[in-house]
Amino acid sequence: MGGALSGITIVELAGIGPGPFAAMMLADHGARVVRVERASSRSTVGDAGNRDILNRNREVIAADLKSPEGIAQVRDLIREADGLIEGFRPGVMERLGLGPDVLLADNPALVYGRMTGWGQTGPYAPLAGHDINYIALSGALHSYGRAGEKPTPPVNAVGDFGGGGMMMAFGMLAGILSARSTGKGQVIDCAMTDGAAVLSAMTYTFLANGQWRDERGVNLLDTGAHFYDTYECADGKYISLGSIEPQFYALLREKAGLTDPAFDAQMDPRQWVSLKDKLTALFLTKTRDEWCAIMEYTDICFAPVLSLTEAPEHPHNKQRGTFVEVAGMLQPAPAPRFSETPAPPVRMG
Repeated sequence: MGGALSGITIVELAGIGPGPFAAMMLADHGARVVRVERASSRSTVGDAGNRDILNRNREVIAADLKSPEGIAQVRDLIREADGLIEGFRPGVMERLGLGPDVLLADNPALVYGRMTGWGQTGPYAPLAGHDINYIALSGALHSYGRAGEKPTPPVNAVGDFGGGGMMMAFGMLAGILSARSTGKGQVIDCAMTDGAAVLSAMTYTFLANGQWRDERGVNLLDTGAHFYDTYECADGKYISLGSIEPQFYALLREKAGLTDPAFDAQMDPRQWVSLKDKLTALFLTKTRDEWCAIMEYTDICFAPVLSLTEAPEHPHNKQRGTFVEVAGMLQPAPAPRFSETPAPPVRMG
C-alpha cells in the first residue's frame, strides 16, 4: 500500500460527516482503516456507502453492536489497533460495553478518538446538533456574511470538516505518536465547537487588538474591504480579489485601470463602501473570461470563482492532479503531498 501512515491501524465505527472524513484523511495516506458497519446494512443511514467519497480507501466489516458476539468481534479488532474513531453521543459507547475503560484495559496503547459536536462535557454535550449549530456557539458563524445581512454558513466546511474531522485526524496522529513513545494510550475529546473556535484564532487576534469590529461584513477579510471580495461579471459569473498588500493593490489598479484618486485610500474603512460600488460597476463591464485574460497569472491575488464542475478542468488543478476520477466519480485527490511517501492510489469500496 505505502503512504506516510503505512503501519498504522485505525478502527472506525461507521458514522457520517466528520468521523469518516478523519478516517479518510488517515486512510488516504496509507493507514489501514477498518470501517465497522452495522450488520443489517452495508451503509450507514446518511452516507452513500460505496458511492461516498468520505468512505474511500477502507476495509469494511459488519458487526451487530447489539449482540455479545458483535461486541466481542469489535473488541478483538481494537486490541490490535493503534486507534479507534467513534462519533456517538456521550455515554453510548459505555452502554455498548465499548467505553474507554474497557478498551484501554484491552489495549493500553490505544488512542480512543471521540468525535462529537458539543464535546464529552458541558451542558450541551448530550444534545443533538449539526455543523451550523456548532459554529454558531463558537462565535465563528457570527462573522460569516455581508454587512446588514444574516449569518451565512459556509456549507458544513468549518464545523464538520475543518473544526471536526481535520482536528480529529490531527488528534489521532498526535495521540499515536505519544503512545509510541510512552506506551500509554488516551482519549481524544474532539468537539466541533472547540475546533471551530480554533479555526477562528486569527479573527480573535484581530478582535483582541482592536483591528476587528464584532459585526459582519465591515472588516478586512469578511467582504468589508473593496479589495477583498467577489465581484459579478457581465456574464453572471464571478471573480475573486485579495489584493491586500500595497504592491498587489497597485497592480490591481494598474491592470483594472483604476486611476481615480479615490482608490488611494485603500485602508480607510470609511471609503470601502463607495470604492466597492465603483468596482462593482467596473467588473460588470466584462465577462469573467475577459477579466481572466487581464488579471489571471499575475500577482494581483486574483482567481476566477469556479463551480464544482469547472474547478477540475482548470489548468492549474489539472497540472497538479488536484482531482482524480475513480470508479466513475470525480473527487478531490488526497492532500497534502509527500515527496518520499506519496499517497497510494485512491480506492472506492
